Amino acid sequence: MSLEMLDPTHEGGSGVFSPAPRLTTLEGTTVALVSNGKRGVRPFFDAVEDELRHRYGVAEVVRLTKGNYSAPAERELLAASGRWHALIAGVGD
Repeated sequence: MSLEMLDPTHEGGSGVFSPAPRLTTLEGTTVALVSNGKRGVRPFFDAVEDELRHRYGVAEVVRLTKGNYSAPAERELLAASGRWHALIAGVGD
C-alpha cells in the first residue's frame, strides 16, 4: 500500500494580500452574499439578509452563486467586488 500526499495550496499562488479597511458601520452600504450553490445556504442567507437590512440598515444586498461549489470564485465574480462594501461567503453543508 502506498500513501500519496497532496499539497492543498492553489497552483497559482496567493500573492500579496492586504485586508480591506474595517467598516465603521453597515448602514447605507452594499453587501454581497456569495453562495457556494448548495441548498442549505439559501435559508441561512435569507436570515442573514433580513438581519443586514433591518438591524444594520444595509441599503442593498447582492446575492450571487459560484458556478462550482468546490472551486474558487470566478474571476468575473471577484472583479465585481469593487462595487460592494462587504462580502459574506457561505457554505450550505
